[in-house]
Amino acid sequence: MRLELTVNGKAVAREVAPQTLLLDFVRDELGLTGAKRSCEVQVCGTCTLLVDGQPVSSCCYLAADAAGRDVLTIEGLQEQPGFERLERAFLDHAALQCGFCTPAMLLTVSALLRDGELTDEERIKQSLAGNICRCTGYRGIVEAVADLAGVHA
Repeated sequence: MRLELTVNGKAVAREVAPQTLLLDFVRDELGLTGAKRSCEVQVCGTCTLLVDGQPVSSCCYLAADAAGRDVLTIEGLQEQPGFERLERAFLDHAALQCGFCTPAMLLTVSALLRDGELTDEERIKQSLAGNICRCTGYRGIVEAVADLAGVHA
């Protein structure tokens, strides 16, 4: 089937099998490897991409369902104004270690900040529940996000 969508602000058209997952499409067809495969059941969040600005688990999201939509990967987010602010907060608060979850975490946080959903520490924790980090213990992540949202953590 022919798939036409926008990825990181650029029109993309490719032939894909109907069962192709969005994660496989961006990684294998487009060479955008920031999103990672891990749990494959929408639990860990490492495959998170933004589709029309909303976080989705690309390991269970058909590429065909992204037809006509805007997809943003970490590679695209890095090119947007304000990315340095996200990056700096994560560095300042030691909110990363191995980096495996970081691309998805940054995409999710960027969407939550844009939507103004991060109003207090409890809300931050609830909002990030779908993104698992196996290294940091979360304190640094919560502090970084609180800093970005202007919330006391």
